[in-house]
Amino acid sequence: MMRDAVQTIGNMIDRQSVSLISSVDGDGFPNTKAMLPPRKREGIKFFWFTTNTSSMRAAQYRANPNACIYFFDKRFFRGAMLKGTMEVLEDAASKEMIWREGDSIYYSKGVTDPDYCVLKFTAQSGRYYSDFHSEDFMVE
Repeated sequence: MMRDAVQTIGNMIDRQSVSLISSVDGDGFPNTKAMLPPRKREGIKFFWFTTNTSSMRAAQYRANPNACIYFFDKRFFRGAMLKGTMEVLEDAASKEMIWREGDSIYYSKGVTDPDYCVLKFTAQSGRYYSDFHSEDFMVE
């Protein structure tokens, strides 16, 4: 793994207001979407996002869990891509874990809204770009 990847990439992620997540559609093509930053992360291995249970993205992850997430710092022109799998979680514990006050604006029935679910990303590998150099690494 690249030296200090967890700290370097983690610090960059924590300062971003946008995340890009990618899924694979039924024809095998990548689909990318801008999202709010992850609600929670553990290092650069596990990330949790909120979305609608009825969304196209949730359906794509159920059919094919292969996924990619990308974070970038436009000020310093650097970025990190993480490849792995995405799970669609609908259990009460996962939903409560990342629920925030004000989320009812998106999910009117609150934390138990059937159209509210959690996306859990588990990274396997990554690629980091900075200073005209890219480096691949494994996520442990």
